[in-house]
Amino acid sequence: MAFKSLSPVLLAGLGAAAFVLAGCQAKVSRPPCPAGEVCLAYGSSQEPGSLDPQTSNLVDEFTIIADLIFGLTTDSPEGTPIPAMATSWETSPDGLTWTFHLRDAKWSDGVPVTADDFVFAYRRILDPKTASIYAYLIYLLKNGQAVNEGTAPLSAVGARALDARTLELTLEHPAPYLPELLKHQSFFPVPKHAVEQWGDGWVKPGRYVSNGPYRLTRWALGDHIEVVKNPHFYDAANVCVDRIHYFPTPDSVMAERRVQRGELDVNTSFQSNRFTRLKETMPDFVRAKNSLATAYLSFNTRDIPAFRDIRVRRALSQSVDREFITGKLMRAGQLPAYGFVPPGTAGYAQGARTAWAGKPLAARQAEARQLLKAAGHGPDNPLSFELKIANSPDTILLASAVQADWAAIGVDARIVQNEGQIAFAAYRNRDFGIGAMSWYADFNDPVTFLGLLKSDTGGQNYGDYKNPTYDALLDAADREPDAVKRADILRRAEQAALNDEALIPIYYVVNRNLVSPKITGWVDNVGNFHRARWLCLKK
Repeated sequence: MAFKSLSPVLLAGLGAAAFVLAGCQAKVSRPPCPAGEVCLAYGSSQEPGSLDPQTSNLVDEFTIIADLIFGLTTDSPEGTPIPAMATSWETSPDGLTWTFHLRDAKWSDGVPVTADDFVFAYRRILDPKTASIYAYLIYLLKNGQAVNEGTAPLSAVGARALDARTLELTLEHPAPYLPELLKHQSFFPVPKHAVEQWGDGWVKPGRYVSNGPYRLTRWALGDHIEVVKNPHFYDAANVCVDRIHYFPTPDSVMAERRVQRGELDVNTSFQSNRFTRLKETMPDFVRAKNSLATAYLSFNTRDIPAFRDIRVRRALSQSVDREFITGKLMRAGQLPAYGFVPPGTAGYAQGARTAWAGKPLAARQAEARQLLKAAGHGPDNPLSFELKIANSPDTILLASAVQADWAAIGVDARIVQNEGQIAFAAYRNRDFGIGAMSWYADFNDPVTFLGLLKSDTGGQNYGDYKNPTYDALLDAADREPDAVKRADILRRAEQAALNDEALIPIYYVVNRNLVSPKITGWVDNVGNFHRARWLCLKK
């Protein structure tokens, strides 16, 4: 799942200004909490673009959607899959047919949740008219890709309602990780009756119908989103928090002050280079843990001929000083990345690395200059392009460092900053030279990373990487029942992509949350999934 120039000196100045303002503002500002209710103020990086589970694609959107809508499975406090709308399921001996038994549940307007809502949702996300960036995940269902490409009717997708509370899914290949995948928003149901009435406008407050612990009541753009406890949720009696206000917090230093003042109970990010300071000043609030996520850069190979040359891609990748970025700039435990799939990913044989990973930086940069020269770039014809980034503090620091590394080998990278939603829209439209992004695992399996680079993935394969050998390896892994052999096939696929310099891995991400000590039920986990259903606040 995707996300996430000003100089470091200017950033420090902004942080100091935030501190002064915080000191001048003694009054704690929170939305009113009705008497007798438990209310949560939740900071979440940026304004969502959509709360539709089948058209959204960013982590901050998923955070809210997963509190509103439940799929067949959901996240436990530890981030592992547990039954949700499905109470149980069986799998055929060949692993291709899964039968799910649904609980007796209702949407927030009192209409029953049925198996047909799931079938409707899967046809909707695969419908070419929906243009979902996540449609490729549903290719796992029989005929999913053909439906999405318009060569088969919507009715051909491998999902059918055997009755109102029995759903049958037929897969293209065995997928033992399916319960993990079903936690993802792309596999969530949508209320067929609401979508048929309102079309894409069903997501507006007053129309939004949910089956999870909360229902949407207000969305004040640029200010906050309000959700309240859903009385029709099947486990409503065990949900502690009555009301949640989600605030976009792009200024992480100001958000830090708001947490400290008690205006926010949670914020899902803090500036990496403030980690040590925060551990000293707010030790009980800082929650940092290695994540299943990788920060990387993508090349626009579709529109920029220079990036189709592997010599250019290799020169740019190997000249980046990852140790400086993680050890001197970020300083929150991030690890240099010379591969794409992060450590700790389940069912994987780690070991794929860029061919030049073991060389000293000076040698790599000298080789990079030679590669650029061989590709026709030098003082008389310098390589020049835009480095487009989202304007989060960590990404700004990263971009400044990479820009300096590339200047050292004679490359001119001009940093262009955009608000996060705008930046990712530009990436999807290929309106960038090189883009900076992070990928957070949608489910705990290497395919969530390696699937991005398949030639048929679509919009989220930002670099338009295409390699028939790579595709064939992923297809072979899909059909390999032996877990050890599958892991090795996937490792070979990753190595092929790294040999092609398909992207520039930079570092393995650390989850960075600020959580008030008043919060109970928060469990740090590698997926960074913290569903509000499990949270409460001490009096």
